[in-house]
Amino acid sequence: MNKDEPLLLANQVCFALYSATLAMTRVYRPLLDGLGLTYPQYLVMLLLWEEDGQAMKGLGERLGLDSGTLTPLLKRLEGQGLVTRARDPEDERVVRVRLTPEGAALRGKAECLPARITEAAGCSTEQLSALRETLLRLRDDLNEAADRE
Repeated sequence: MNKDEPLLLANQVCFALYSATLAMTRVYRPLLDGLGLTYPQYLVMLLLWEEDGQAMKGLGERLGLDSGTLTPLLKRLEGQGLVTRARDPEDERVVRVRLTPEGAALRGKAECLPARITEAAGCSTEQLSALRETLLRLRDDLNEAADRE
C-alpha cells in the first residue's frame, strides 16, 4: 500500500487528534477520579477557579456546550456541593454559577494536574504550550472555514 495514499487512516490528521484525545482522557481519568470529577466537570471548575460567579451562558460559550449539556453537568456539581446556581438579582434571565467553599478548596488538590499531564506526555512545558497554540490556531481556522460554508 502506498504511504502517500490520502485515504489511509494513518495519514488522517483527524484521527491523530481523535486518538490523542482518547489517550489524554485515559491519563486524566484516574487523576480526576481522585477529585471526584469528570473531565467536563473539571473544565467547568477550571473556568470558575479563574473567575467565580460567571453566567451559565458564558460558561457554555467558553466550553462550546449548549444548555442541554451544561445544565445536568452543573446540577451534578451542585449535588456534590461544589457549586451553587442562582438567578442574578439584577437580571433574572441570568443564572450565576458560584463556587462553594468546598469547590474553591478543590483547586488546591487540582494544582498538581498540569505537572502530571506534562510528565505523562514526556515533553517540556514549553513543548506542550507550543502544541496547545498550534491546536488552538487549527481550531480557529477550522471554525472559520466551517462558518464560511
